[in-house]
Amino acid sequence: MLTDRQVVLMRQKLMKGKTQQAAAAASDMSERSVRNWNKGPLPSEKKDSRRKSTRPDPFAGVWVEEVESLLEADVDRILAAPTVLEWLDERHPGRFNATHLRTLQRRIRDWRALHGPDREVYFEQKHPPGREAQMDFTHCDSLKVTIGGEQFDHMVFEFILSHSGWRYARICYSETFVALRSGLQGALWELGAVPEVVRSDNLGAATHKLKDGKGRDFNERYKEILDHYGLKATKTNSYSAHENGVAEQGHRRLKDSLAQALVLRGSSDFESVEQYAKFVRSIVDKRNRLVREKLAGEYPHLRALPPAPVPEYASYTARVLKWSTIRVDSRTYSVPSRLIGVMVDVRLYADHVEVYYKGHLVESMERIRGKGEARIDYRHIIGSLVRKPGAFARYHFREQLYPTHTFRLAYDAMWGWKGERANVDYVRILHLAATTMECEVERALKRLLQSQVRFDYAVVRELAAPVSPEIPALELSGEVDLGVYDGLLAGGAR
Repeated sequence: MLTDRQVVLMRQKLMKGKTQQAAAAASDMSERSVRNWNKGPLPSEKKDSRRKSTRPDPFAGVWVEEVESLLEADVDRILAAPTVLEWLDERHPGRFNATHLRTLQRRIRDWRALHGPDREVYFEQKHPPGREAQMDFTHCDSLKVTIGGEQFDHMVFEFILSHSGWRYARICYSETFVALRSGLQGALWELGAVPEVVRSDNLGAATHKLKDGKGRDFNERYKEILDHYGLKATKTNSYSAHENGVAEQGHRRLKDSLAQALVLRGSSDFESVEQYAKFVRSIVDKRNRLVREKLAGEYPHLRALPPAPVPEYASYTARVLKWSTIRVDSRTYSVPSRLIGVMVDVRLYADHVEVYYKGHLVESMERIRGKGEARIDYRHIIGSLVRKPGAFARYHFREQLYPTHTFRLAYDAMWGWKGERANVDYVRILHLAATTMECEVERALKRLLQSQVRFDYAVVRELAAPVSPEIPALELSGEVDLGVYDGLLAGGAR
């Protein structure tokens, strides 16, 4: 079938004095077609505008009278065809059914195109090299990743250069300021350069509400990072994710790549978070290899890094309470009881917490993730608890004193046949785990639970306590001649 472009080209050739044979060859037509189409309407103008309907209009009598008034009132284009069809079925029982849905969808689409309200226009943007990077967090629960068989709830921070598409990704657990700082700095130092502007949405970690209620502004902690790197910052308007489109599309593409790579891998389970992080890094590296040439062209437009990064942690000062705990960032952490009453310095990293006293590191622990309120290490308090076992029953953080699920099962089993006396035995078992090896105590508890026999602290201790090694007695005959050693030293023993 001939196209308008072929006919126009053929007519242009004829107007320039070309023969019919030459015009036909230039426009990929036959000479007969040249004779037939050398004047008159174009092929598209000779087509019927619309075939006549082969069946009666199912919406006759209701479209103008009822449906159009609904569409005119729907200035935000909220109404969808299935809803309108249900509404019509209620008003005219038995007249409409699911076979009319496609027709109604076309009618609504065509009416809105001809008579509907104006739609929002999006403006394609140019991204000059070196000017902008966009960053954001995204939830990755849809990937269904597990660590050692346990569900791994996590997020990914992404930093993407708007011009070249180079990206950096980092696993995190929430949109905290520490995670934002670690992600932004990690990206800049891996890139080895700094763009002019960094763009984000209204991140709670980077912004705060203005007192007059008129929007949000960047907080002081985030401004300090921007000043350190000489960065300018912009943010989107509220509920306008498309204004951060590079990052939003980057999230979708990265998660699509990860999902497909997990299928090829054959499993979404990983032995450790570190192994999963390497997997994510490998996918990001593959995507970055596709933009190497474009990144090379962008590097001359980027600016140099400062001499050093800002610290990767947030600093706090806390007093150790009589509960042997500190409060950091609205969370409770236990520390060794010998620190009760003193002031300690706390460094809050993205994934762990460090506690210092007088410049000495005294404790390091995993940071609380998500909505957790406390992290209590039983080893910090067991020395006092074993002397006051009655406190266990109503201890505020009692659920934190089950190191593993096996310990909880053991406590429940003892409670079943010992009642409140189980508190004393369990606290002693916990003390045994703290003073020997937790894994050996847990192994003993598993054996006892599987055997379904009643047990107490004494039974567990007998199974779990390490056997004292036998030290052989040495018998020395006569006096030891130390001259042998003098000879070795004098001769330069090797």
